Amino acid sequence: MGQIALEGMEFFAFHGFYDEEQKIGNKYGVDLYLHTDLQDAAASDNLDQTVNYEVLYKLVRHEMSQPARLLEHLGHRIIEGVFREFPFVQQVQVSVSKFNPPLGGICHKAKVTLEKRHA
Repeated sequence: MGQIALEGMEFFAFHGFYDEEQKIGNKYGVDLYLHTDLQDAAASDNLDQTVNYEVLYKLVRHEMSQPARLLEHLGHRIIEGVFREFPFVQQVQVSVSKFNPPLGGICHKAKVTLEKRHA
């Protein structure tokens, strides 16, 4: 087993429970961790035997471009997208953060973390 991570991805997107949040947008962060067997790729130096980071980033960017009310829903969509694109991945963990959430006070970010094992 090994881990592939894309950390610190940032997007400006139009998510939020309140309609106004979906109109004005906000900055979001995503950290993504995949657990999979990296032995073949390590031995062969062949990109076809592992997760292509560029494809992975584009998948996250696509999901972030589709409005959602809840960070939990965004995380779920990202996880399901990873399993569809890379069926050999065994486990995915994703954290989605909203910077400066509208809470009526100081809060740098609100964050949810979801994790799922491939069935």
